[in-house]
Amino acid sequence: MTLHRDLLIGGKDLPAASGRTAEDVNPYSSQVYATVAAAGVEDVTRAVDAADAAFAGWAALGPAQRRKIFLTAADLLESRTDDAVRIMAGEVGGTRPWAMFNVGLAANILREAAAAVTAPRGEVLSAQEEGALGLAIREPVGVVAAFSPWNAPVILGVRAVAAPLAAGNTVVMKPSEDAPIACGLFIADILREAGLPDGVLNVITNAPEDAAAVAEALVADTRVRAVNFTGSTGVGRIIGVHAARHLKPAVLELGGKNSVIVLDDADVDYAVDAAVFSVFMNSGQICMSADRILVHESLAEEFTAKFTAKTESLASGDPADPHTVVGPLVTLDAARRVAALVADAVAKGATVLTGGGAPDGAVHPATVLTDLPEEADLYRGEAFGPLAVISTFTTDDEAVSFANATEHGLTCGVITENGTHGLRVARRIRTGIVHVNDQSVADEPNAPFGGFKSSGYGRFGGRWGIEAFSNTRWVTLATQQAHFPF
Repeated sequence: MTLHRDLLIGGKDLPAASGRTAEDVNPYSSQVYATVAAAGVEDVTRAVDAADAAFAGWAALGPAQRRKIFLTAADLLESRTDDAVRIMAGEVGGTRPWAMFNVGLAANILREAAAAVTAPRGEVLSAQEEGALGLAIREPVGVVAAFSPWNAPVILGVRAVAAPLAAGNTVVMKPSEDAPIACGLFIADILREAGLPDGVLNVITNAPEDAAAVAEALVADTRVRAVNFTGSTGVGRIIGVHAARHLKPAVLELGGKNSVIVLDDADVDYAVDAAVFSVFMNSGQICMSADRILVHESLAEEFTAKFTAKTESLASGDPADPHTVVGPLVTLDAARRVAALVADAVAKGATVLTGGGAPDGAVHPATVLTDLPEEADLYRGEAFGPLAVISTFTTDDEAVSFANATEHGLTCGVITENGTHGLRVARRIRTGIVHVNDQSVADEPNAPFGGFKSSGYGRFGGRWGIEAFSNTRWVTLATQQAHFPF
């Protein structure tokens, strides 16, 4: 029997007001994995009603009680690792190692949120008025709209709500249509079981054709006071415009055109291992995935041969097979899009070192290109699939120039055995994140995570996440009566 899930509003599982549902399709089998309620604008209002009603009570709840909910949720999530593996395989074709990584990091995000609940939140100011005490106090903003993506569904589903909730806000969450359970309802189930009060987290799922209307209604509601969105740059621009129109702060973590730079003093074998992981983990469907490998010309021949050989050795196909590294892309259309990028690049002069050709259903072969011309769509476009381009450089200046020659600015890896050399290069890369002697894919719950340029603005993680979803107020206390000129 096909699984069915309703909306979560005010602690209750409710059908959409219209009674409509949407299909959640397994990308590997092309079979319907589940159906979910297809929310409309009226359901957005119901969810915001519930979040607004729950706000005062949640904001006033004692910090020890709130912290216990997050810690309990972290333990519960880890205990349900097998559920996460099954759901991610069914919804997005995620492999078991990728699902387990999602659970481990997401549990630690919840623990970081627990720590943030009791962390200092404010400052004592030097007041100019005699006898006055000045305070800078951080307080919750109210209802937060959270949009969570499908590609790292448990990590990014938890990240979408953890900091806003820890700051004392309530949340209406709109998960991706491609993973409404893994990046939405599954997260809510964990938090409900951990003791999160009714209405504090509400989840509205929708059909793809209703996504724009649902998102606009959610951002436009006057009771929603902040927005966070993780997803593509194209959709992020739309969300950012809606938020700006209604004068609401937004945290936007968007797409990337990420590089791994292999300097002339790198260990080639290590560089190959790091770069292959960066390109092909989760079939390249990570915002931090590298699709550009920049190699110093002195190492290019050896690196290219070893990188190509390792890529050819990667098992692909069924995500349920524990040996699979390159599983299906999230949809058949996603696989066709990657294939079209390869075909366009080859037609314009690129060379295929391995892979290429037509996808097998939603599984696109791990592909490596070289000699990519500037006129190819892939030169500037994000691959977001199991696809990498190897290019060479002769100087650090050339490598930095090439890495920065994109509208995006999310992350970068600089591979070197000389930390001083690597840091000099890293400081010149125009991204929100850079890793020296490591590849581009990394995340830690206490670190300021986010991009630059068209990769977005604002930061998740640590105190930066709490600041993003709280309001700083200036409060003074006069300990003596003031004197006025009239």
